[in-house]
Amino acid sequence: MTTQKQRSRTRPLAAKLIYAAMTILRDNGKEMPMRELLDRVEKVVDLDDWAKEHYEKSGYLRWERVLHFYSIDCIKAGYLVKKRGTWYITPEGEEALKHGPERLLEKATSAYRAWKASQPTAEPGPPDEATETIPNDEIPYEKIEEIAFSGFEQHVNAKNPYEFQELVAALLRGMGYHTPFVAPRGKDGGVDIRAYRDPLGTQSPRLQVQIKHRESTASAQEVRQLMGLLQKDGAVGIFVSTGGFTPDARVTARTSHIHVETVDLARFIELWQQFYDKMTDLDKSLMPLRPVMFLAKPE
Repeated sequence: MTTQKQRSRTRPLAAKLIYAAMTILRDNGKEMPMRELLDRVEKVVDLDDWAKEHYEKSGYLRWERVLHFYSIDCIKAGYLVKKRGTWYITPEGEEALKHGPERLLEKATSAYRAWKASQPTAEPGPPDEATETIPNDEIPYEKIEEIAFSGFEQHVNAKNPYEFQELVAALLRGMGYHTPFVAPRGKDGGVDIRAYRDPLGTQSPRLQVQIKHRESTASAQEVRQLMGLLQKDGAVGIFVSTGGFTPDARVTARTSHIHVETVDLARFIELWQQFYDKMTDLDKSLMPLRPVMFLAKPE
């Protein structure tokens, strides 16, 4: 548990960290993987030795723990959304940045307390108790998620483009599609996989899948090139990019009358987990999973 002296140092640190993180999100496409966001926050916030200390049991950096802990307030205030290791800033969060670091955190904390008080199991306590007591040595769920995601990421990045192509084909089969065409090595004309609902491809949708397995983001121009290949009725484009997409690329896909779904690494992993039980043993072996159960504590 934190002492009163630690609390007096923690809140100013939290205000700086939250404000920096939300500013970075706002200025970089409104979303970012958590690990990248933490790296950027560390570069722009002046952290003293106390903030850089590691908790003894968990090994977690104090400043990272503070940021994760107080981000819960921002979620309850509607400023942030977290999903599968990626943080998103909302329009409300962008507006809240106008208040400055201290006032932003005050408003977020008030929103958290209002939410906490509305819960059926809420217990009375000192006004600051809800969000001031940081469990120092507990490993938060986000950290566990980060470790798991890192394992997926390393496994995928170790694949060459053709091996990753087989992973994507396996996922599509788990989703109920037939994959009569998976591009061989060499020129493929932009389409790496064709996937159909029936063996002959007579039913819609007919998926035309393009895959970019690299570190760099996919551009709007590359998305438009895939759109140019979707000429037949019922054709839907799937663009899989392990390096992610530029903001313009996502906007291009979202606003076009031609249906193109963008799938980054985080979404690919989420889909793999979702449809894993429906895969054949052979397809599962390409990236095998093992569920782990642990006690989940309420926020």
